[in-house]
Amino acid sequence: MDTYIMLKHTHLTMVGLSITLFLIRGLCMYAWPGALKARWLKITPHVIDTLLLLSAIGLMVTLSQYPLTHHWLTAKVLGLLAYIGFGIVALKRGRNLRIRSLAFLAALASVGYVLAVAITRSPLPGF
Repeated sequence: MDTYIMLKHTHLTMVGLSITLFLIRGLCMYAWPGALKARWLKITPHVIDTLLLLSAIGLMVTLSQYPLTHHWLTAKVLGLLAYIGFGIVALKRGRNLRIRSLAFLAALASVGYVLAVAITRSPLPGF
């Protein structure tokens, strides 16, 4: 199988798994807060996100497309950093449920932005 195809499918699979686990953890935050302490919910997202990052780096090198050179990739990286920051507040650092909820919504908006940028290859999708 072509390296590009393998990396692309791995990347897209890890994107789907990462978002799904984030949604599951968000639901746990509301319905079963104690479930967030489960070992598998602490370890699995790190494994998936590591594979996601490695596949992204592999795609970047394979395609010779780099952040700061390609503006849409720079936008994806910045959106990803926002998603990570909001996700940390939502699932770990938020002082109360209101702050966690707002951060959770902001994280979902950030990941939505990253997906839109990835699909359109534009830092301003829709414009």
